[in-house]
Amino acid sequence: MKKQARTYWVETLGCPKNQVDSDKLVGTLVADGLSAASSAEDADLVVVNTCAFIDEARQESIDTILSLEEHRAEGAELVVTGCLAERHGDELAELLPEVDQVAGFGVPVTLSTKPGPAVPSLDLLELPRPPASAPWAYVKVAEGCDRACGFCAIPSFRGKQRSRSMDSILAEVEQLGAKEIVLVAQDLAAYGRDQGVGERSIIPLVEAVNSHVDRVRLLYLYPSDLTDGLIDTICGTGTPYFDLSLQHVSQPLMRSMRRWGDGTRFLERIKAIRAREPEAAFRSNFIVGYPGETEEDHDQLLSFVEEAEVDWCGFFAYSKEEGTYGATLDGAIPRSLIDERLAELRELQDAITARRRDELIGATIEVLVDEPGIGRSHREAPEIDGVVQIPTDLPIGEFVSVEVTNAEGPDLIAQAAVDER
Repeated sequence: MKKQARTYWVETLGCPKNQVDSDKLVGTLVADGLSAASSAEDADLVVVNTCAFIDEARQESIDTILSLEEHRAEGAELVVTGCLAERHGDELAELLPEVDQVAGFGVPVTLSTKPGPAVPSLDLLELPRPPASAPWAYVKVAEGCDRACGFCAIPSFRGKQRSRSMDSILAEVEQLGAKEIVLVAQDLAAYGRDQGVGERSIIPLVEAVNSHVDRVRLLYLYPSDLTDGLIDTICGTGTPYFDLSLQHVSQPLMRSMRRWGDGTRFLERIKAIRAREPEAAFRSNFIVGYPGETEEDHDQLLSFVEEAEVDWCGFFAYSKEEGTYGATLDGAIPRSLIDERLAELRELQDAITARRRDELIGATIEVLVDEPGIGRSHREAPEIDGVVQIPTDLPIGEFVSVEVTNAEGPDLIAQAAVDER
């Protein structure tokens, strides 16, 4: 009787970069003879790809590990990998003795069906991965980061930036077979800088990827690297979507965060982009409660959010991260005050997002159909923004024109345009 292949389940937490890592782990497991399980409870091997960016992410990772451990099948292996395993591996192994292995950034080959000596870890950045299961896919173009932002510990466990070659990226794009490619990295606009091939390698990369797919989108752009050339390149792709990592707008606080810029510069840039491309969409994120944040700093951020009117915006409570500059600062903000500031900002942004969505009622837009009844225009990045609710009979994986008939908070309601009926 033929021996049944072992099965796996990969649970992914955190950002899109983690999702890419998980896809590459899946590619390795499949190549080694494992097959996908229908659920974590049915798998012979359960892998948890964790996040460790902030306190809430670490707690979610631990809660997920414990839940999967409780419900795993008898005899199944439980492996923890990802950022939490890399950053707190020894501590995690001691805290959770029920876990079979804590593996850092890669699952050892001995977990597969292949015999042979163990390999410490896999270079996930260059591993192959399965074809895209949706009409879109993330592609990680670099690993690590050379910056030293006061709140971020990522460089301490992801290391210095390592950019991939353009040929390897394009080969992955072709292999994925997706209609939309979302480029991601810790410092996306710095792509290629570590290879000594020029400060603006991101521009030829975007142009090359755009020649292979219908839509290319960029996530996580540092505002200091948003040059006129990069703006023109992004607008030239037909997907004028700008995800700007701003973090705050108060100049003194930005200096303390070891970041470039301030609210005035950011507003000027946003207005300049809108003047070039009125259809441009914007996303950003801000940290609330960084040590020393005053009421004046908070008021500046409120004023900026109101004036900038970005389409999408996330607000996050500051998390004190060991080994960062911010962790050495005095002036800690009480959590109760942080929560008040978060609530005020989120209420303001929710109203702005709803208003900008209402402005699209009556417009005809082009969407990529992700799944039955769900599409996205250039204004919506997958998984993090709203969606466009569309008729369920529109073909998955195709671009179609739809007419917006209503808006419900972050989502749009649309019907097929006349020429699509």
